[in-house]
Amino acid sequence: MRRRFAALAACLLAVTTMASADEGMWLPSLIGRQVKDMKAKGFKLSAKDIYDINQASLKDAIVLFGRGCTGELVSDEGLLLTNHHCGYGQVQSHSSLEHDYLTDGFWAMNRAEELPNPGLEVLFLERMDDVTGRVLEGVTDGMDPQARQARIDENCRILVEETLARYGDAKGYEASVESMYYGNQYFLFIYRTFRDVRLVGAPPSAIGKFGGDTDNWMWPRHTGDFTVFRIYADADNQPADYSPANVPYRPKKHFTISTKGIREGDFTFVYGFPGTTREYVVSDYVDYVLNDLNPHTIRLRTERLDIIGAAMAADPAVRIKYASKAAQIANAWKKWQGESLGLARLGTVAKKRDYEARLEQWMADRPEYAGLLDRLHEVYEQWRPYALANGLYRESVFTIELLKMVQQLETAMALGKPFPDADVLYKDYEQAVDRQLAAVMLEEFVTAVPEEFVPQQLTAAIAQLGSVEAYVGYLFDNSAFASRERYAALCALDEAAFVDTMAADPAVALYSLLGGTYNAEIVPEYQRLNAEIDALYPLYMRAQMEFEPERNFYPDANLTLRVAYGTVEGYYPEDGMYCLPFTTLEGIIAKDNPDIYDYDVPDRLRAIYDAKDYGRWAINIGTKKEPYYTVPVAFIATNHTTGGNSGSPVLNGRGELIGINFDRTWLSTMSDLEFDPAMCRNIAVDIRYVLFVIDKVGGAGYLLDEMTIR
Repeated sequence: MRRRFAALAACLLAVTTMASADEGMWLPSLIGRQVKDMKAKGFKLSAKDIYDINQASLKDAIVLFGRGCTGELVSDEGLLLTNHHCGYGQVQSHSSLEHDYLTDGFWAMNRAEELPNPGLEVLFLERMDDVTGRVLEGVTDGMDPQARQARIDENCRILVEETLARYGDAKGYEASVESMYYGNQYFLFIYRTFRDVRLVGAPPSAIGKFGGDTDNWMWPRHTGDFTVFRIYADADNQPADYSPANVPYRPKKHFTISTKGIREGDFTFVYGFPGTTREYVVSDYVDYVLNDLNPHTIRLRTERLDIIGAAMAADPAVRIKYASKAAQIANAWKKWQGESLGLARLGTVAKKRDYEARLEQWMADRPEYAGLLDRLHEVYEQWRPYALANGLYRESVFTIELLKMVQQLETAMALGKPFPDADVLYKDYEQAVDRQLAAVMLEEFVTAVPEEFVPQQLTAAIAQLGSVEAYVGYLFDNSAFASRERYAALCALDEAAFVDTMAADPAVALYSLLGGTYNAEIVPEYQRLNAEIDALYPLYMRAQMEFEPERNFYPDANLTLRVAYGTVEGYYPEDGMYCLPFTTLEGIIAKDNPDIYDYDVPDRLRAIYDAKDYGRWAINIGTKKEPYYTVPVAFIATNHTTGGNSGSPVLNGRGELIGINFDRTWLSTMSDLEFDPAMCRNIAVDIRYVLFVIDKVGGAGYLLDEMTIR
């Protein structure tokens, strides 16, 4: 009896946890299915307030920023907020030793001072439509996997062409078809793309990137992770390339900002473009990530960061050149470490294997699923070495910038475009740093990549010269791509001399050798096995949904617009320790260290703190009798987020902006594969801190005048 009671209690606990968890990334066009639950937790609006194609809704105030982050409109003059780390590349590109906007921050004091950013785009979602029937026309069970995928791709291509043709000559439209539920459902997404996006303001890195890699993915957090941009359009409010004649874009909708504040237990929702999750994959994939991919990629990125970090610390010019590169390398590097710890802590592989055993028992009486799991396991076993080789190529030799420059020139030649400009190509390049990286990455490549995937000519060349280091020395000493001056001289040659020089260049030869092996020995089989896996997953997904008919399945993230909702809530990272859901300016001052770049609090912020000159942004964390005033900085909530959600608006129950999402806690990073309601928390910068920094630190309070602040 005791054993039965324990089992029943465990089942009830599991049901309660699943029912109360704030897991899920919901399609906005179908959000009506979730509104009842959202309202029970504090949502005050309707489904049409979130998504409507006939009148302005919250979706019209959100953009896909730079095709990898999210941003939100906060004025009727195109003013846009996103994360500092999302705009970091733009801030870095405008920086120099004379104008170090990374260290000092940047604030345009009028429209004329706003800085253009060639290549930066933002996309508004116009509408999304279910097109499953059209995409699966001619697709049948039992088709050859690659033929099946080719048919789907062709159906999608035709559908996109037809869609864009309906818009005629309208400017800026794009369309794409995206899979949901592993190919069981398809949606057509129609976007409007704006190409004139200007930098308006960015806090100093010691605010926007406060804590650097040490604090990244951690809680408590004190990072003012925001940047301000403005979207411009032509005189008719249409997308246009950059022009001084363009005017601020007039959006259909912008967010009202709430400065009322938030409390633990308050409802929140995140509206943005989450990148990738794989919640419904089989155990084989999780085991590969945990035991093969992550250990290798973490080690490779550690070595790269050590080299780049030492070079940046030794030379301020190198720090500016490599700041954005280092940040990009470090972000995933630390995320993967937390992900591996989380997957191991949760026992995700073992739990999935147990689930698969129960599912397989259920499938035994259903002939449509006969042998499905066995076949998935078999294909993953074949896929694994090719997947690892693919990952190792990309994380080792394909990171050498010398080879990337060869690639850019050869791509331009193949497309009949002008050669890349030398000044642009080498603006953020240091040969000494790349030479060090090349030696380490090449050594890792010939050691870690299975022998059958390493070009024999490369190993022979290394043996002939005596070592990898000697080979790299030969490479950089003799390649025309090793410096801006040599590259410029190459591009100035006549056609015959250019061809001869390229044919004799060792970097060109290495790029060709690696690319040839990669494209001939790895890519075809990797793609074939991926196609077979992709062809099996629609059936596997259907099996899961039939096996658990009461479960509320949401589609995995794929950089399409989603809603995630939850509550402001702390958590217990370990026994006896509770993390509060809020941080304040006090924590910034406690971490202040002028000897460490990432913790060197700007003088202006120190002076404001010393004078307690907080103005309207002060909050009392003391009592009525003994008040103590400070400024809110960040908060955490139970919203389900991932990469791509960076910069997403965090909204209260009335749809008002209360924060900007920028991270997850380190113990949350496995949520791309398994969501743990006890540990998973998204991190947001409090909108009041954003406004405080703009106003009091940046001295750009005029920007607040165009916002709707409640």
